[in-house]
Amino acid sequence: MRARGGRGAAGQWFRVAREFVTAVRRIVGMPDYEAHVAHLRACHPEMAVPTEREYFEKFLERKTAGGGARCC
Repeated sequence: MRARGGRGAAGQWFRVAREFVTAVRRIVGMPDYEAHVAHLRACHPEMAVPTEREYFEKFLERKTAGGGARCC
């Protein structure tokens, strides 16, 4: 039996925090790296998965260059 406030509560708190961060990123237009990785693995398995830093750098590059086409 777990004690109150143990790992279960911490795990739940982290899950809620992660969902909150994802929602805020969507509101301000930041992409979701984890969703992108899942998309690449499901739809484009032949493509290399970029690091999180590479992904965000490319996102900012496209955003400041006036946009860009999406793959899907």
